[in-house]
Amino acid sequence: MVINEFINRISSGAFDEQFRMLYGSSEKVMLKQKARYLSAAENFSRLYPECGDIGVFSAPGRTEIGGNHTDHQNGCVIAAAVDIDVIAIVSFHDEGVIRIKSEGFPKDEISLDDLSVHDEEKGTSASIIRGIASKFIQSGIKIGGFDAYTTSEVISGSGLSSSAAFEVLIGTIIDRYYNNGRMGAVEIAKIGQYAENVYFGKASGLMDQMVSSVGGFVFIDFKNSTEPYIVPIRYDFESSGYCICITDTKGDHSELSGEYSSVAAEMKHVAVELGGKVLSDVEEEMFYEKLPELRKLCNDREILRAAHFFDENKRAGLEKEALECGNTEEFFSLVNESGDSSANLLQNLFVPQKPEFQEIPIAIMLSKRALNGCGAVRVHGGGFAGTIQAFVPVYMAEAYSAEMNRIFGEKSCIILNIRPVGGFELTI
Repeated sequence: MVINEFINRISSGAFDEQFRMLYGSSEKVMLKQKARYLSAAENFSRLYPECGDIGVFSAPGRTEIGGNHTDHQNGCVIAAAVDIDVIAIVSFHDEGVIRIKSEGFPKDEISLDDLSVHDEEKGTSASIIRGIASKFIQSGIKIGGFDAYTTSEVISGSGLSSSAAFEVLIGTIIDRYYNNGRMGAVEIAKIGQYAENVYFGKASGLMDQMVSSVGGFVFIDFKNSTEPYIVPIRYDFESSGYCICITDTKGDHSELSGEYSSVAAEMKHVAVELGGKVLSDVEEEMFYEKLPELRKLCNDREILRAAHFFDENKRAGLEKEALECGNTEEFFSLVNESGDSSANLLQNLFVPQKPEFQEIPIAIMLSKRALNGCGAVRVHGGGFAGTIQAFVPVYMAEAYSAEMNRIFGEKSCIILNIRPVGGFELTI
């Protein structure tokens, strides 16, 4: 389809069913998303006026619901794709170049003749694009190139994994057009993680990419990292009278890669001293049995972070069981336990070198006060700065959101819905 045909079909309602699936049935939301796609199409046509046929793609952010910093130890998580996403208007060609202009950022241009790691690119979107293209070509898939314009509602630093959404978007574009979709969601997630670890320079686990790529509400066991065990969870928070609220505490996200990487590195150090590669290789009983000798080899924070893993890994499974049984009281109790463990054992609520900045603990304290024993609250995602997650009774959601916005600024608090699909191409 050409750009004018796409614009006309949005206006005529041809994409309405797909929009409802991605974003919900609210008329206000539908109008907002149509305007957003039309704007993206117009911006794309200004950038690439000579383009022919186009493709339209979307990849969601994700919310981690259980399992804080367990994925990089091949542990268990509960997470869900959400109804905020990054979208792309794309035209394909055989010029051997990928050009991507993301709203608000300079254009990236990657030559497919040079897909080696560029150290000066680390930490940039260009490194992600180069890494994903490299991994596809390593897999034997011929890529010609494409031009794209992207716009994202998954704000960087929001804790909803804007980087994973972008990685899944690029992987989905390449897989659908150049590989007829044969790679599939799980492999696209692994390719995204590879690009983030090797090219971007961040030692992340696989949860973010996997949930964004697979979509829906899922339990994932990464014990076998090459073939993770994925189980859909049939649970609707809204029907039980609760909603998921994410609040951006507006902390400084700069230079946090070292903090995130240290969590994985310190846990792995404990695992290595106990004869494993990651903590899921190690029996919890051995960890506690060998604790006297272990403390001579590992520092106390490493020990505490390992203890968090063992508890949190079991907790993710218990949360899954509670949801499957419809036992929200037990689930919320486990979520609160998770939050306490992140604070006391994992220690990822603020940067220890900057104790004067504790936005996440402030937000959790205020949330507990506002909820007054209802629902649950915890740190969300990587931590140190960023977001908290609260399970809020629907009747309290407006008041809760207003209080969070009063403290942290307008539009700091958002209410999320679970999206049933991951990386997606809009088609007629």
